[in-house]
Amino acid sequence: MNKILKSIRTIPDFPKKGIMFRDVTTLFSNPPAFQETINEICNYWRNKSLTKIIGIEARGFILGSCVSLELNLPFIPIRKKGKLPYTTIEESYELEYGKATIEIHSDALNSNDNVLIIDDLIATGGTALASISLVKRLEASVSGCSFIIDLPILDGKKKIVDLGIEVQTLCEFSGH
Repeated sequence: MNKILKSIRTIPDFPKKGIMFRDVTTLFSNPPAFQETINEICNYWRNKSLTKIIGIEARGFILGSCVSLELNLPFIPIRKKGKLPYTTIEESYELEYGKATIEIHSDALNSNDNVLIIDDLIATGGTALASISLVKRLEASVSGCSFIIDLPILDGKKKIVDLGIEVQTLCEFSGH
């Protein structure tokens, strides 16, 4: 776990003043730390009756793809609006520093699916909560969410837990 935390770079005032951006690209470029990250996620969720892994654009794609291969489960992307080629459903939400819309293919999930949603970081929870809403609109179940980083001061993890959804985080940083 210490290897994971030490591999994350902090960039002050990005994308705007006052934000301490937690950059996981340095983690991804460190094979032992990246492998430990994937192992931690897979070991936690391995026996939870999952049927699909969802990765949130963009860093969730990297993590989710690795986890889906390791667990031998299908990978489903949730993307920014206008990036998926087939019929989609969309959800708009507020970000910590703006507004966004995400989409999922309308045929990606069904009522038999029990999914894990993966992204690199949970801050205010906007993207994760919008992703949960998309999954539920397709009548699938959310077994849980997994994030490398939690920013507890912003309460995103708590918002998901308050919905009765299990959340795994591998490390946390104080502040924004």
